[in-house]
Amino acid sequence: MEVFSFIWNYGIMFLVVLTVLVFVHEFGHYWAARRNGVRVDVFSIGFGPEIFGFHDRAGTRWKFSLIPLGGYVKMFGDADATSRPGEEVRTMTAEERQVSFFHKRLGQKAIIVAAGPIANFLFAIIVLALMFMLYGQPYTPPVVQEVQPDGAAAAAGIQAGDSIVSVNGSGVDRFQDVLQVIVLNPGVPLEMVVERNGTRVPVTVTPRPVQLTDRFGNSHTIGRLGVLRGADEYRKQPPLTAVVQAMRETWSLTTGTLDAVWQMAAGVRSTEELGGPLRIAQMSGQVAQTSFVALVWFLAVLSINLGLINLFPVPMLDGGHLLFYGIEAARGRPLGERAQEYGFRIGLALVLSLMVFATWNDLVHLRVVEFFRDLLS
Repeated sequence: MEVFSFIWNYGIMFLVVLTVLVFVHEFGHYWAARRNGVRVDVFSIGFGPEIFGFHDRAGTRWKFSLIPLGGYVKMFGDADATSRPGEEVRTMTAEERQVSFFHKRLGQKAIIVAAGPIANFLFAIIVLALMFMLYGQPYTPPVVQEVQPDGAAAAAGIQAGDSIVSVNGSGVDRFQDVLQVIVLNPGVPLEMVVERNGTRVPVTVTPRPVQLTDRFGNSHTIGRLGVLRGADEYRKQPPLTAVVQAMRETWSLTTGTLDAVWQMAAGVRSTEELGGPLRIAQMSGQVAQTSFVALVWFLAVLSINLGLINLFPVPMLDGGHLLFYGIEAARGRPLGERAQEYGFRIGLALVLSLMVFATWNDLVHLRVVEFFRDLLS
Protein backbone atom coordinates (compact mmCIF):
# COMPACT_ATOMS: atom_id res chain seq x y z
CA MET A 1 0.00 0.00 0.00
CA GLU A 2 2.83 2.40 0.84
CA VAL A 3 4.51 1.65 -2.50
CA PHE A 4 1.27 2.34 -4.36
CA SER A 5 0.78 5.58 -2.42
CA PHE A 6 4.34 6.68 -3.23
CA ILE A 7 3.90 5.91 -6.94
CA TRP A 8 0.59 7.78 -7.02
CA ASN A 9 1.76 10.86 -5.12
CA TYR A 10 5.24 11.26 -6.59
CA GLY A 11 4.98 9.52 -9.95
CA ILE A 12 1.46 9.79 -11.29
CA MET A 13 0.84 13.32 -9.97
CA PHE A 14 4.13 14.48 -11.49
CA LEU A 15 3.13 13.04 -14.86
CA VAL A 16 -0.32 14.62 -14.61
CA VAL A 17 1.09 18.06 -13.78
CA LEU A 18 3.77 17.88 -16.47
CA THR A 19 1.38 16.52 -19.11
CA VAL A 20 -1.11 19.33 -18.50
CA LEU A 21 1.56 22.03 -18.73
CA VAL A 22 3.23 20.56 -21.81
CA PHE A 23 -0.13 20.07 -23.55
CA VAL A 24 -1.11 23.70 -22.88
CA HIS A 25 2.23 24.99 -24.20
CA GLU A 26 2.31 22.85 -27.32
CA PHE A 27 -1.39 23.40 -28.02
CA GLY A 28 -0.63 27.12 -28.17
CA HIS A 29 1.86 26.43 -30.98
CA TYR A 30 -0.54 24.01 -32.67
CA TRP A 31 -3.53 26.37 -32.54
CA ALA A 32 -1.58 29.33 -33.90
CA ALA A 33 -0.01 27.18 -36.64
CA ARG A 34 -3.38 25.86 -37.80
CA ARG A 35 -4.89 29.36 -37.76
CA ASN A 36 -2.06 30.55 -39.99
CA GLY A 37 -2.51 27.74 -42.48
CA VAL A 38 0.45 25.58 -41.40
CA ARG A 39 0.13 21.81 -41.59
CA VAL A 40 1.12 20.09 -38.35
CA ASP A 41 2.64 16.63 -38.79
CA VAL A 42 3.12 15.63 -35.14
CA PHE A 43 1.81 16.72 -31.74
CA SER A 44 3.81 14.79 -29.15
CA ILE A 45 3.65 14.67 -25.37
CA GLY A 46 7.13 13.44 -24.47
CA PHE A 47 10.15 12.54 -26.57
CA GLY A 48 11.59 9.33 -27.99
CA PRO A 49 9.73 6.21 -29.18
CA GLU A 50 5.96 6.46 -29.44
CA ILE A 51 3.86 4.60 -26.86
CA PHE A 52 0.50 5.16 -28.53
CA GLY A 53 -1.20 7.72 -30.75
CA PHE A 54 -3.69 8.42 -33.52
CA HIS A 55 -4.15 10.54 -36.66
CA ASP A 56 -6.83 13.24 -36.84
CA ARG A 57 -8.71 14.35 -39.96
CA ALA A 58 -6.09 17.00 -40.76
CA GLY A 59 -3.33 14.36 -40.83
CA THR A 60 -1.70 15.31 -37.52
CA ARG A 61 -0.26 12.44 -35.48
CA TRP A 62 -1.21 12.96 -31.82
CA LYS A 63 0.95 10.75 -29.62
CA PHE A 64 2.43 10.01 -26.23
CA SER A 65 6.15 9.21 -26.27
CA LEU A 66 8.35 7.27 -23.89
CA ILE A 67 10.33 10.09 -22.23
CA PRO A 68 7.72 12.33 -20.52
CA LEU A 69 9.99 15.35 -19.94
CA GLY A 70 8.48 17.80 -22.40
CA GLY A 71 6.90 17.63 -25.83
CA TYR A 72 6.89 19.20 -29.26
CA VAL A 73 4.84 20.16 -32.30
CA LYS A 74 6.49 19.23 -35.62
CA MET A 75 5.22 21.33 -38.48
CA PHE A 76 5.39 20.54 -42.17
CA GLY A 77 8.88 21.28 -43.48
CA ASP A 78 10.60 21.03 -40.08
CA ALA A 79 13.71 18.87 -39.91
CA ASP A 80 13.12 18.04 -36.23
CA ALA A 81 11.36 19.15 -33.08
CA THR A 82 13.38 22.39 -32.94
CA SER A 83 11.60 23.69 -36.09
CA ARG A 84 14.77 23.92 -38.14
CA PRO A 85 13.94 23.69 -41.89
CA GLY A 86 14.49 20.32 -43.53
CA GLU A 87 16.12 19.71 -46.88
CA GLU A 88 12.72 19.25 -48.55
CA VAL A 89 11.90 22.97 -48.22
CA ARG A 90 14.09 23.63 -51.28
CA THR A 91 12.03 21.36 -53.55
CA MET A 92 8.49 21.99 -52.32
CA THR A 93 5.67 22.56 -54.75
CA ALA A 94 3.57 25.73 -54.65
CA GLU A 95 0.81 23.88 -52.78
CA GLU A 96 3.27 22.55 -50.21
CA ARG A 97 4.76 26.01 -49.66
CA GLN A 98 1.33 27.29 -48.68
CA VAL A 99 1.18 24.92 -45.70
CA SER A 100 4.88 25.06 -44.78
CA PHE A 101 5.95 26.86 -41.61
CA PHE A 102 9.24 27.87 -43.21
CA HIS A 103 7.50 29.74 -46.04
CA LYS A 104 5.14 31.78 -43.87
CA ARG A 105 5.66 35.51 -43.36
CA LEU A 106 7.99 36.55 -40.56
CA GLY A 107 5.15 37.93 -38.45
CA GLN A 108 3.18 34.69 -38.79
CA LYS A 109 6.16 32.61 -37.70
CA ALA A 110 6.71 34.88 -34.70
CA ILE A 111 3.05 34.53 -33.66
CA ILE A 112 3.23 30.73 -33.93
CA VAL A 113 6.40 30.57 -31.84
CA ALA A 114 5.17 33.04 -29.20
CA ALA A 115 1.82 31.27 -28.89
CA GLY A 116 3.29 28.50 -26.71
CA PRO A 117 4.46 30.73 -23.85
CA ILE A 118 1.39 32.93 -24.24
CA ALA A 119 -0.81 29.84 -23.78
CA ASN A 120 0.99 29.10 -20.49
CA PHE A 121 0.30 32.60 -19.18
CA LEU A 122 -3.35 32.47 -20.31
CA PHE A 123 -3.74 29.08 -18.66
CA ALA A 124 -2.41 30.47 -15.37
CA ILE A 125 -4.83 33.42 -15.57
CA ILE A 126 -7.79 31.10 -16.28
CA VAL A 127 -6.87 28.69 -13.48
CA LEU A 128 -6.37 31.47 -10.92
CA ALA A 129 -9.54 33.29 -12.00
CA LEU A 130 -11.61 30.11 -11.57
CA MET A 131 -10.06 29.53 -8.15
CA PHE A 132 -10.79 33.12 -7.07
CA MET A 133 -14.41 32.76 -8.22
CA LEU A 134 -15.14 29.30 -6.83
CA TYR A 135 -12.94 29.12 -3.73
CA GLY A 136 -11.71 32.63 -3.07
CA GLN A 137 -8.61 34.82 -3.22
CA PRO A 138 -6.25 35.03 -0.24
CA TYR A 139 -6.76 38.39 1.43
CA THR A 140 -5.29 40.05 4.50
CA PRO A 141 -5.65 43.83 5.05
CA PRO A 142 -2.22 45.58 4.89
CA VAL A 143 -2.46 46.62 8.55
CA VAL A 144 0.35 45.98 11.04
CA GLN A 145 -1.05 44.20 14.11
CA GLU A 146 2.17 44.03 16.12
CA VAL A 147 5.81 45.12 15.66
CA GLN A 148 8.59 42.81 16.83
CA PRO A 149 11.12 44.80 18.94
CA ASP A 150 14.29 43.73 17.10
CA GLY A 151 12.88 43.54 13.57
CA ALA A 152 13.34 45.66 10.46
CA ALA A 153 9.97 47.38 10.92
CA ALA A 154 10.86 48.54 14.44
CA ALA A 155 14.19 49.91 13.20
CA ALA A 156 12.34 51.86 10.49
CA GLY A 157 9.86 53.37 12.95
CA ILE A 158 6.77 51.42 11.88
CA GLN A 159 4.16 51.16 14.63
CA ALA A 160 1.29 48.82 15.43
CA GLY A 161 -1.87 49.98 13.68
CA ASP A 162 -0.02 51.44 10.69
CA SER A 163 -1.63 50.67 7.31
CA ILE A 164 0.90 50.07 4.54
CA VAL A 165 0.00 52.18 1.50
CA SER A 166 2.87 51.51 -0.93
CA VAL A 167 6.25 49.81 -1.30
CA ASN A 168 8.85 51.29 -3.67
CA GLY A 169 6.16 53.44 -5.27
CA SER A 170 3.75 50.55 -5.95
CA GLY A 171 0.41 50.66 -4.18
CA VAL A 172 -0.69 47.65 -2.14
CA ASP A 173 -4.19 46.32 -1.47
CA ARG A 174 -3.32 43.23 0.58
CA PHE A 175 -0.59 42.21 2.98
CA GLN A 176 0.30 39.52 0.43
CA ASP A 177 1.44 42.32 -1.92
CA VAL A 178 3.83 43.61 0.76
CA LEU A 179 5.24 40.16 1.51
CA GLN A 180 6.03 39.46 -2.15
CA VAL A 181 8.37 42.46 -2.19
CA ILE A 182 9.83 41.96 1.28
CA VAL A 183 10.63 38.26 0.78
CA LEU A 184 12.55 38.87 -2.46
CA ASN A 185 14.67 41.74 -1.15
CA PRO A 186 16.67 40.67 1.93
CA GLY A 187 19.08 43.40 2.97
CA VAL A 188 17.81 45.84 0.31
CA PRO A 189 16.49 49.25 1.48
CA LEU A 190 12.85 49.73 0.44
CA GLU A 191 10.90 52.99 0.39
CA MET A 192 7.56 52.46 2.11
CA VAL A 193 4.62 54.71 2.89
CA VAL A 194 2.35 53.94 5.85
CA GLU A 195 -0.84 55.65 6.97
CA ARG A 196 -0.93 56.54 10.67
CA ASN A 197 -3.86 58.38 12.26
CA GLY A 198 -4.94 59.71 8.86
CA THR A 199 -1.44 60.94 7.95
CA ARG A 200 0.84 59.32 5.40
CA VAL A 201 4.36 58.77 6.72
CA PRO A 202 7.34 57.77 4.48
CA VAL A 203 9.76 55.23 5.98
CA THR A 204 12.79 53.29 4.71
CA VAL A 205 12.77 49.59 5.59
CA THR A 206 15.64 47.16 5.12
CA PRO A 207 14.28 43.57 5.38
CA ARG A 208 16.40 41.35 7.63
CA PRO A 209 17.94 38.36 5.77
CA VAL A 210 16.67 35.08 7.22
CA GLN A 211 17.61 31.52 6.22
CA LEU A 212 14.41 29.54 5.82
CA THR A 213 13.71 25.88 5.01
CA ASP A 214 10.27 25.43 3.46
CA ARG A 215 7.98 22.42 3.85
CA PHE A 216 9.57 20.81 0.80
CA GLY A 217 13.05 20.94 2.36
CA ASN A 218 14.34 23.77 0.14
CA SER A 219 16.60 26.33 1.79
CA HIS A 220 16.03 30.01 0.93
CA THR A 221 17.41 33.36 2.04
CA ILE A 222 14.42 35.66 2.33
CA GLY A 223 13.64 39.09 3.72
CA ARG A 224 11.65 39.53 6.94
CA LEU A 225 9.78 42.68 7.98
CA GLY A 226 9.38 41.77 11.64
CA VAL A 227 5.64 42.36 12.07
CA LEU A 228 2.54 40.32 12.80
CA ARG A 229 -0.45 40.65 10.47
CA GLY A 230 -4.11 39.72 10.75
CA ALA A 231 -5.57 36.31 9.96
CA ASP A 232 -5.75 35.19 6.33
CA GLU A 233 -9.15 34.84 4.73
CA TYR A 234 -10.44 33.84 1.28
CA ARG A 235 -12.79 36.19 -0.55
CA LYS A 236 -14.81 34.93 -3.50
CA GLN A 237 -14.62 37.35 -6.41
CA PRO A 238 -17.16 38.12 -9.14
CA PRO A 239 -16.07 36.94 -12.62
CA LEU A 240 -14.65 40.22 -13.95
CA THR A 241 -12.84 41.03 -10.69
CA ALA A 242 -11.49 37.46 -10.56
CA VAL A 243 -10.00 37.79 -14.05
CA VAL A 244 -8.43 41.17 -13.22
CA GLN A 245 -6.99 39.83 -9.96
CA ALA A 246 -5.72 36.69 -11.74
CA MET A 247 -3.94 38.90 -14.26
CA ARG A 248 -2.39 40.92 -11.43
CA GLU A 249 -1.32 37.75 -9.64
CA THR A 250 0.21 36.35 -12.85
CA TRP A 251 2.10 39.59 -13.42
CA SER A 252 3.31 39.59 -9.81
CA LEU A 253 4.50 35.96 -10.02
CA THR A 254 6.25 36.69 -13.34
CA THR A 255 8.14 39.73 -12.04
CA GLY A 256 8.96 37.86 -8.82
CA THR A 257 10.48 35.00 -10.82
CA LEU A 258 12.52 37.44 -12.93
CA ASP A 259 13.75 39.16 -9.76
CA ALA A 260 14.81 35.79 -8.33
CA VAL A 261 16.65 34.86 -11.55
CA TRP A 262 18.41 38.24 -11.58
CA GLN A 263 19.43 37.80 -7.93
CA MET A 264 20.89 34.37 -8.76
CA ALA A 265 22.83 35.87 -11.67
CA ALA A 266 24.08 38.66 -9.39
CA GLY A 267 25.08 36.19 -6.67
CA VAL A 268 22.59 37.56 -4.13
CA ARG A 269 20.48 34.38 -4.16
CA SER A 270 21.85 30.84 -4.08
CA THR A 271 21.60 28.81 -7.29
CA GLU A 272 20.86 25.77 -5.12
CA GLU A 273 17.22 26.87 -5.32
CA LEU A 274 17.13 25.84 -8.99
CA GLY A 275 15.19 22.60 -9.24
CA GLY A 276 14.76 20.06 -12.00
CA PRO A 277 12.34 17.23 -12.75
CA LEU A 278 13.06 15.34 -9.52
CA ARG A 279 12.28 18.41 -7.40
CA ILE A 280 9.12 19.07 -9.41
CA ALA A 281 8.07 15.44 -8.89
CA GLN A 282 8.66 15.75 -5.15
CA MET A 283 6.79 19.05 -4.88
CA SER A 284 3.91 17.78 -7.06
CA GLY A 285 3.37 14.86 -4.71
CA GLN A 286 3.64 16.91 -1.55
CA VAL A 287 1.37 19.68 -2.82
CA ALA A 288 -1.20 17.10 -4.01
CA GLN A 289 -1.32 15.70 -0.48
CA THR A 290 -1.86 19.17 1.00
CA SER A 291 -5.06 20.21 -0.82
CA PHE A 292 -6.60 20.52 -4.25
CA VAL A 293 -6.39 24.33 -4.01
CA ALA A 294 -2.65 24.12 -3.31
CA LEU A 295 -2.21 21.83 -6.33
CA VAL A 296 -4.11 24.27 -8.56
CA TRP A 297 -1.94 27.16 -7.33
CA PHE A 298 1.20 25.08 -7.91
CA LEU A 299 0.01 24.27 -11.44
CA ALA A 300 -0.49 27.97 -12.19
CA VAL A 301 2.96 28.91 -10.85
CA LEU A 302 4.65 26.17 -12.89
CA SER A 303 2.76 27.24 -16.01
CA ILE A 304 4.00 30.81 -15.57
CA ASN A 305 7.57 29.60 -15.05
CA LEU A 306 7.38 27.36 -18.13
CA GLY A 307 6.12 30.22 -20.28
CA LEU A 308 8.72 32.60 -18.90
CA ILE A 309 11.67 30.23 -19.32
CA ASN A 310 10.68 29.54 -22.92
CA LEU A 311 10.83 33.28 -23.65
CA PHE A 312 14.48 33.52 -22.63
CA PRO A 313 16.53 34.49 -25.73
CA VAL A 314 18.35 31.15 -25.91
CA PRO A 315 18.45 29.20 -29.20
CA MET A 316 16.49 25.93 -28.89
CA LEU A 317 13.88 27.79 -26.82
CA ASP A 318 11.00 29.83 -28.22
CA GLY A 319 12.74 33.02 -27.15
CA GLY A 320 15.76 32.03 -29.23
CA HIS A 321 13.59 31.68 -32.35
CA LEU A 322 12.03 35.06 -31.63
CA LEU A 323 15.53 36.53 -31.26
CA PHE A 324 16.48 35.20 -34.69
CA TYR A 325 13.26 36.63 -36.16
CA GLY A 326 14.03 40.00 -34.59
CA ILE A 327 17.50 39.98 -36.13
CA GLU A 328 15.98 38.99 -39.47
CA ALA A 329 13.50 41.87 -39.27
CA ALA A 330 16.31 44.33 -38.47
CA ARG A 331 18.67 43.04 -41.20
CA GLY A 332 16.03 42.48 -43.84
CA ARG A 333 17.25 38.92 -44.34
CA PRO A 334 17.73 35.86 -42.08
CA LEU A 335 21.01 34.88 -40.49
CA GLY A 336 23.13 32.48 -42.51
CA GLU A 337 22.70 28.74 -42.05
CA ARG A 338 26.09 28.41 -40.35
CA ALA A 339 25.30 31.17 -37.84
CA GLN A 340 21.96 29.57 -37.03
CA GLU A 341 23.58 26.15 -36.69
CA TYR A 342 26.16 27.50 -34.24
CA GLY A 343 23.37 29.28 -32.37
CA PHE A 344 21.37 26.06 -31.98
CA ARG A 345 24.46 24.19 -30.81
CA ILE A 346 25.22 26.83 -28.21
CA GLY A 347 21.57 26.84 -27.15
CA LEU A 348 21.52 23.05 -26.86
CA ALA A 349 24.68 23.16 -24.73
CA LEU A 350 23.15 25.82 -22.45
CA VAL A 351 19.85 23.96 -22.06
CA LEU A 352 21.58 20.64 -21.35
CA SER A 353 23.97 22.31 -18.90
CA LEU A 354 21.06 23.89 -17.05
CA MET A 355 19.22 20.55 -16.93
CA VAL A 356 22.31 18.76 -15.59
CA PHE A 357 22.88 21.50 -13.00
CA ALA A 358 19.24 21.47 -11.87
CA THR A 359 19.22 17.67 -11.69
CA TRP A 360 22.44 17.74 -9.62
CA ASN A 361 20.73 20.18 -7.24
CA ASP A 362 17.83 17.75 -7.03
CA LEU A 363 20.11 14.83 -6.19
CA VAL A 364 21.88 16.86 -3.51
CA HIS A 365 18.57 18.13 -2.12
CA LEU A 366 17.12 14.61 -1.98
CA ARG A 367 20.38 13.38 -0.37
CA VAL A 368 20.99 10.85 -3.13
CA VAL A 369 24.59 12.04 -3.52
CA GLU A 370 25.11 11.81 0.24
CA PHE A 371 23.67 8.29 0.25
CA PHE A 372 26.08 6.98 -2.40
CA ARG A 373 29.01 8.84 -0.86
CA ASP A 374 28.35 7.17 2.49
CA LEU A 375 27.82 3.85 0.75
CA LEU A 376 31.22 4.00 -0.95
CA SER A 377 33.16 5.42 2.00
